[in-house]
Amino acid sequence: MRLLLVEDDVMLASGIKLGLTDAGYAVDWVGSGERAEEVLQAESFDAAVIDIGLPGMDGLELTRRLRRPEMAHPSMPVLILTARDALHDRVQGLDLGADDYMVKPYELPELLARLRALLRRSQAATTAILGFGPLELDTAHRSVTVRAGPGAIARQPIELGPREWTVLEYLLIHAPKPASKEKLLQALTGWDKEITPNAVEVYVSRLRGKLEPHGVALRSIRGFGYRLELQRPCD
Repeated sequence: MRLLLVEDDVMLASGIKLGLTDAGYAVDWVGSGERAEEVLQAESFDAAVIDIGLPGMDGLELTRRLRRPEMAHPSMPVLILTARDALHDRVQGLDLGADDYMVKPYELPELLARLRALLRRSQAATTAILGFGPLELDTAHRSVTVRAGPGAIARQPIELGPREWTVLEYLLIHAPKPASKEKLLQALTGWDKEITPNAVEVYVSRLRGKLEPHGVALRSIRGFGYRLELQRPCD
């Protein structure tokens, strides 16, 4: 999942970004509403976390503008952070297009839970569980399990590294549609290009080795990317 953080306080932004990154998100940070508007005209994110008290264009005006149809993703979920706790500020933020509102100070676990809820709603999901055949990914508890066998109730865990988790989560969200290699790379790193496009193939290969024994295939689509499929008995 790729998030945009809009916060002018460098120390606060660093702390939020660290917490979100540790939770498995790819986080890109900008320090002004003007820069955020420029970015959002060209790039898509899964959600945005926006501080109201920005210099120049404040977070409320930014929220209003990012809902315009010319933006790359005008329906993107928006979580507003603010020190203002007056009722009319909360109402104004929601009326201008915010999906949720948190008043500072706040605890990171609550921020993460609210983000998960926003992302579920944006993906039309009703629970924290993403499923595909025998596979289940629990976004709240960050666990992956599979049914122990055909018709079995018992489940067994699959251990994944952080980037394997990110790739699988993205594939599950978009299943049965394919996911492009470019989008997977963005979900993994955002602007911090710590890995190369070829590295995506490495994580996909590792996932294949862990999923295929349980009947879930990860197919390559030449020139595009990858798609989850259920294996046939003869595969």
